[in-house]
Amino acid sequence: MRFLTHSLTHPGGREQNQDACQYAVAGNIACWALADGLGGHGGGEEAALLATGAVISAFQSHAECSPSALLTYFEQARQAVAARQEESPALTGMRTTLVVLVSGMDHALWAHVGDSRLYYFMQGRLTRWTLDHSVPQAMVDANQLKPSRIRLHEDRNRLLRSLGGREDVRATIGNEPEPIRPGDSFLLCTDGFWEYVTETAMEMDLAKSPHPREWLHFMEQRIRQAAPPDQDNYTAIAIFVGTGQDSSGSPAPEFSGQERPQGEGYG
Repeated sequence: MRFLTHSLTHPGGREQNQDACQYAVAGNIACWALADGLGGHGGGEEAALLATGAVISAFQSHAECSPSALLTYFEQARQAVAARQEESPALTGMRTTLVVLVSGMDHALWAHVGDSRLYYFMQGRLTRWTLDHSVPQAMVDANQLKPSRIRLHEDRNRLLRSLGGREDVRATIGNEPEPIRPGDSFLLCTDGFWEYVTETAMEMDLAKSPHPREWLHFMEQRIRQAAPPDQDNYTAIAIFVGTGQDSSGSPAPEFSGQERPQGEGYG
């Protein structure tokens, strides 16, 4: 299986970009990680970088597409943020969201904490997506709010879970890997991205995109047209599942974008 990946990250209307994304390949397995440091807490940018870096490092040490492996990656991310907090009391309150996708030759598994999302498109149609750990999503779960109203809700930024401190990892992790095939696609993105791009728009832009680069370009144009001048940072990773392998039988991801890939086999 071959993966085409492109990423973008932009500070939006803010002076500082507190988002981060990284990805890597090890043997027959690839890993993508994206995080959004919480702007209301000091050190959000560092928390996001530490979290994604720790995930990729843990993945390269033990590459596996399983629930237990994902839990380990998240725990390593928590420990990295907690260790930095112990070094600097000024960063005690730093927190970050985190969403991680791991994929083997014909299956994928993902996990998340916070409101950074993963969308899975099967043959161009949105099939699966993560549910935010937020106050509005809790209201949706309680039938007090329609899902379409989350984007506009006044408490949209109130998270119920995040990564940081000594709290146990409370990530939502799939029970078993999801089968994938050529023609499938994934989108990992921060709330500054999905806030201005509806799921219908994601499908429409995917349908006319031959490469993940174009897919992100079309969606970014929507953000620039709809977002206010002081909009939040926005970051996304787009992944196309295709055919083809390298001579060793590895997934041979083809990476591009603003974030420098981390790991073996490319640079």
